[in-house]
Amino acid sequence: MTVNTQYISQSMRKYGIVIVLILMIIFLSIVQPAFLSANNIFNVLTQSSIFGIMALGMTFVIISKGIDLSVGSVLAFAGVVAASMGQVVGATEKYFPNMPVLPVIVPIATGLLIGALCGFINGFLIAKTRIPAFIATLGMLTIARGFALIYTSGRPVSNLIPALNNLGGKVFNIIPVPVIIYFIMIVVSSVLLNKTRFGKNTYAIGGNITAAEVSGVNVSKNLILIYSYCGLLAGIAAIVFAGRVGSVHPGAADGYELTAIASTTIGGTSHSGGIGTIGGAFVGALVLAVLRNGFTLLGVNAYWQKVAEGLIIVGAVIVDMRKNAKKD
Repeated sequence: MTVNTQYISQSMRKYGIVIVLILMIIFLSIVQPAFLSANNIFNVLTQSSIFGIMALGMTFVIISKGIDLSVGSVLAFAGVVAASMGQVVGATEKYFPNMPVLPVIVPIATGLLIGALCGFINGFLIAKTRIPAFIATLGMLTIARGFALIYTSGRPVSNLIPALNNLGGKVFNIIPVPVIIYFIMIVVSSVLLNKTRFGKNTYAIGGNITAAEVSGVNVSKNLILIYSYCGLLAGIAAIVFAGRVGSVHPGAADGYELTAIASTTIGGTSHSGGIGTIGGAFVGALVLAVLRNGFTLLGVNAYWQKVAEGLIIVGAVIVDMRKNAKKD
């Protein structure tokens, strides 16, 4: 009996959030049968794709015992610059009036480069100056948002080329492209975290940075890579955002960094460092997306969604602290 109790306890700690997600789905499918329709399921996945992609990068950061508060602003900055490179000829308020229509790879590469560069700067500051990640990325949050506003003079960038808008469309008119990109990045991130030296070093740095240095891990180099990858994923999210919305406003993605952090935390990534999975980040993002979608279907006031998300985040952190306390 004791063995069974221990097994159940361990299973709840390991799969608790998955069980919560399943119970949410069962409840919503009973009270609102439309929830389980194929169209709504794809809608939930699409809604979670943008902040879910950012949560993948945030997983690496939090596993390394860091934080990145800048990803929402980086998305906006990368998004407006990329979108300005992908406007149609004759677009209203075209940013480069004499520039011909460029191949779609140009705005995509621009967005990814800006995202990775912002992440690189974050990582460089944290690794080389030893300032807290909270401060470094808080500064980047303000700087990137400021550059987005300066670049656009506070106006949205719209009239995008069809090839860029197609990134927000559907394949065979069924599967949303943002979901395909999201799942590709889940696979890539999972391989990086679980099958490469970079991933092992990420866990080592979060587990014990001193021990990692002693064992030969180049901590500075790996921290720069970790934050650069997080920034790169924010750039990918920016491209997906541009394709899905059809325009990018300099105020876009405000608060997305908190949703990305929440997804990662709910998915079991420990802020104590050294613990976390890509699958957990995916489940965490799905929990938030299902919650939002369920509230919408049930006609619940959207403001209560924020309250519910906050309670879930606090609950996830309390559970994490209790698990770590038991280990100690």
